[in-house]
Amino acid sequence: MKTIAIVGGSVAGVRSAEALRAAGYDGRLVLVGDDVHRPYDRPPLSKGFLDGSVDEDAIGLLDPADDDELALELRLGVTASRLDAAGGRVVLADGSDVRADGVVLATGGRARRLPGTEGVEGVHVLRTLDDAVALRAALRDGDPRVAIVGAGFIGAEVASTCRGLGLEVTVLDGTDLPLAPALGRRIARSCVDLHAAHGTSLQVGAAVAGLATVPSGEGRRVVGVELGDGSTVKADIVVVGIGIVPNTGWLEGSGVRLDRGVRTDAGLVTDLPTVVAVGDVARWTDGAEAGTHRHEHWTSAGEQAAVAVANLLGGRGSATFRPSGYVWSEQYGRMLQLAGHPSVDDEIEIVDGDVADGRFVARYTDGTGTTTGIFGMGNPRIFGRFRRTELRRPA
Repeated sequence: MKTIAIVGGSVAGVRSAEALRAAGYDGRLVLVGDDVHRPYDRPPLSKGFLDGSVDEDAIGLLDPADDDELALELRLGVTASRLDAAGGRVVLADGSDVRADGVVLATGGRARRLPGTEGVEGVHVLRTLDDAVALRAALRDGDPRVAIVGAGFIGAEVASTCRGLGLEVTVLDGTDLPLAPALGRRIARSCVDLHAAHGTSLQVGAAVAGLATVPSGEGRRVVGVELGDGSTVKADIVVVGIGIVPNTGWLEGSGVRLDRGVRTDAGLVTDLPTVVAVGDVARWTDGAEAGTHRHEHWTSAGEQAAVAVANLLGGRGSATFRPSGYVWSEQYGRMLQLAGHPSVDDEIEIVDGDVADGRFVARYTDGTGTTTGIFGMGNPRIFGRFRRTELRRPA
């Protein structure tokens, strides 16, 4: 391969570039990104960047020295509009194209929005640097009341940051116990309790019916969130954190199979052997269970890059993706960490600390007594020890 194009400039795309060079690829390497900013790390957007404790320079994934070392051509602020696999090119929205022998799809996704809320003043999502800049400015405009729709990690992190700024915060979630499908009810309850312990109001089973708005200039401004039971939660700012939609529309008709993401085999190779997918957009097949998975996690994006690159350079079947299942979040001064692949039916044992104190480590075990996962809250050192000694990564 003389030229490889990476489409997508977040961590999955950058790690793919690094993996290509580490594997010995010395050809032309072009990274295309629709974001006008140089590649940056997303996790700080809901935490340190949002509260102003870190700036844009601190979250950059590449500096000029990296550009030189990777010999990376950056095409930023331009969207990929079509993949012409037969012609060996990525067609861009500005009318230009990138001729490539191999393509890495790392286009991630766009934030889901509540229907009918686009253009309403005071309604925010948090996916890009520009999103974070806009939200950060809004949070400093007076003393706004904040409502957050969605109590997943993003919603919880934004709630934590807003409380750190001294703001009144209400989190709304349609489930009876957020995070329970991923962590099990006992551990999920400990995460939910963090909100109350730090003055955040959490309303579960809260079905959002719409927004309360008032005229503002030529448009509308939000003043609250209307719930299915007829009540309204007053809010000057509404942050919607209900997941993402994979960016796959530009791949229609390309020969790449789409299924709520880009479908790949267990090595992250698409139906086209010279096209691989990594990060939030990749839905890979688990050969052992004949199931498919798509993970929206920072760690997963990095782990996938080396596997996808090995198969792109060495041919399909050169490597198989075995995710570690490691995820983390920072909320209210606590580090929450999960490793492994526990099931909601697994037994949970507290192996260090006390749940009541908000600092503990728990072990998940299946019916055979095998450790399937480790969870830690506020205790990274002990979590790391149990992760190393108790959890065996799939072969």
